[in-house]
Amino acid sequence: MSFECRQHCGACCIAPSINEPMPGMPEGKPAGVRCLHLDESYGCQLFGKPERPLLCEQFQAEASVCGENRQQAIKLINALEQATES
Repeated sequence: MSFECRQHCGACCIAPSINEPMPGMPEGKPAGVRCLHLDESYGCQLFGKPERPLLCEQFQAEASVCGENRQQAIKLINALEQATES
C-alpha cells in the first residue's frame, strides 16, 4: 500500500533538523524552524534540484510519520527527532 505526500502539508520542512548546508541556510536548520525554501503553498522550492539536502531527498512519506494532517505529522516527526538526538 503506497502513501502519497499530502499537498499543503510541509511538516517535513518544519519539524526535523537539517544538518546540511543549503542555499540561504549554510548551517542547515534547527528542528521546528520553517525551512527558508518552503513556499506559501507548503511546497519545496528545492524539490528536484541538486542543492536539495540529502535528508530531504531521502524522506519518504508514510502514514506512521505523516499521520492524518499537518499537526499530527509535526508531532510524529518531532518525536522521531527527539528519539534520534545524540
